Amino acid sequence: MMIVSAAAPRRDRDHKILDGKALAVEIRGAVAERVQALKETGWSPRLVSIAVGETDAAKLYIRNQKRVAEQVGITFEERFYPETVSRAEMLAAIQTLNADHNVTGVIIQRPVPPSIAIKELQAAVHPLKDVEGMHPASIGNIVYNDLALGPCTSVAAVELLKRTGLELKGLEVVVIGHSEIVGKPIAFLLMSEGATVTVCHHMTRNLAVHSRQADAVFVAVGKPRLITGAMIKPGAALIDIGINQITTPDGGTAVVGDADYESCHDVAGWITPVPGGVGPVTVSILMRNTLTAATLQKQHYESQFAGPSF
Repeated sequence: MMIVSAAAPRRDRDHKILDGKALAVEIRGAVAERVQALKETGWSPRLVSIAVGETDAAKLYIRNQKRVAEQVGITFEERFYPETVSRAEMLAAIQTLNADHNVTGVIIQRPVPPSIAIKELQAAVHPLKDVEGMHPASIGNIVYNDLALGPCTSVAAVELLKRTGLELKGLEVVVIGHSEIVGKPIAFLLMSEGATVTVCHHMTRNLAVHSRQADAVFVAVGKPRLITGAMIKPGAALIDIGINQITTPDGGTAVVGDADYESCHDVAGWITPVPGGVGPVTVSILMRNTLTAATLQKQHYESQFAGPSF
C-alpha cells in the first residue's frame, strides 16, 4: 500500500513553504567540508547507532541516518540488540563505547523495550559523545546558552524558524507540547535566543487563545491536524514537528502533521510541510552534532596529552 503526503504543497504558493530538504542539503554540504578537514588532521568521526528490539520505525531512521552519514563522510556503524537484552548488558555496552577512542558519537534509537528506561541509556552515554543531545548535561547546558550539542529535532525546528528572517529577540512564540525530547528543549533554545515563550500542553485551557497571539507556533503533540488556520495569527510562522500516519477515505494511508496544512497555509506567513519539513533537517543536525562531538574530543585529548612548552 502506497503512503503519500496528504497535503502536497501547491506550486503557486511555494514562497510560504519552509523547505526542510533544501536546508538539510545546505547543512550537509557545510558538514562534509568540515569532516574532510578534520580527517586531514588524522581524526575521523565515527557514529555508532544502538537499536534494541525489532521495530520498523527504528529501521527507517537508521537507514536515513546511514545514508546521510555516508554523504558527509562520517563512518556509521549499526549495532542491534535483542529485545531480551538486560539493562546491565546495555549499560555495559554503552560504557565500552564511551571508552573507545575511535567512537566519537553514540545514538540510542527509539523505541526501546519497556523493560529498559531510555532515559537511563541516554544518561549512560558520555556527554562528549552525546550526538543526540539528550544527556541530562546536554539539556542542562541549554539553560546556560551552551548549544554545542543541542537536541537534534529541537535544534532543527529552531533552525527552520531562523530561515524566515524573523528577529528572534522579543518574538512571541507558542510551543504546543512539552515533551522532554522536543517541546521543552525548543522552549529553552528559543529563550536563549531572546524570544518570549509560552509552552502549552494537554492541561492548557483555551489553546487557541494562546496560539492566535503568537508570531511563531511550534507544534509537537502527535495529534493529526490538531492546529487549524483559525488557531493561528495571520502571517505567523508555523513549525509542524508532528508525523502521523492516518487512514484516508479511500482506505489508503497518508502522512500528515499536527497541523491542518491546507487551512493553516492560507493564514500562515511561513509553514513547514509534512513530510519534508523538520525531519530532513533533524538528520543533518545529527551529523553536525557528530562532527562537533568529534572536534570537541580531539581538542580534549590534545589538551590532555600536550607536552610542556619550554
